[in-house]
Formats: sequence, structure tokens, C-alpha cells
Amino acid sequence: MTTDPNPDPGWYYNTRTGQVEHGEIGRAIDRLGPYPDRETAERALQIARERTQAADKADRAWNNDDD
Repeated sequence: MTTDPNPDPGWYYNTRTGQVEHGEIGRAIDRLGPYPDRETAERALQIARERTQAADKADRAWNNDDD
């Protein structure tokens, strides 16, 4: 199997600038992603919020502390 010498670098959301970037432009600590396309990267904060809420709910259920 061969690997793609020019893989798509993906789309990122830069939390410092609030901008969507294609490729690894900003500092890694400031980026969320990679995402498969610009539209998904634009929703990065919403996606992160939904994942956090799901994890919090799972933690409450695990601890038998579900509201």
C-alpha cells in the first residue's frame, strides 16, 4: 500500500482568531480539528460544546448522579 504524498491537510478552527484555516496555519494549541470541510470547521465550537455536554451526561450516569 502506498501513501498519498500530498494528503489533504484538513480544515481547522482557530480559537485565538475565530477563523477557519485550511491546513496547519495557526499554532496547534489554538486549533480545533482537523475537520473534513470548511462548513464543519465553522461549527467547531458548537461541536465541542455538544461533545462536552454528552461527556458530562455520561459522567453523571456513571456516577449514578443523573439529573
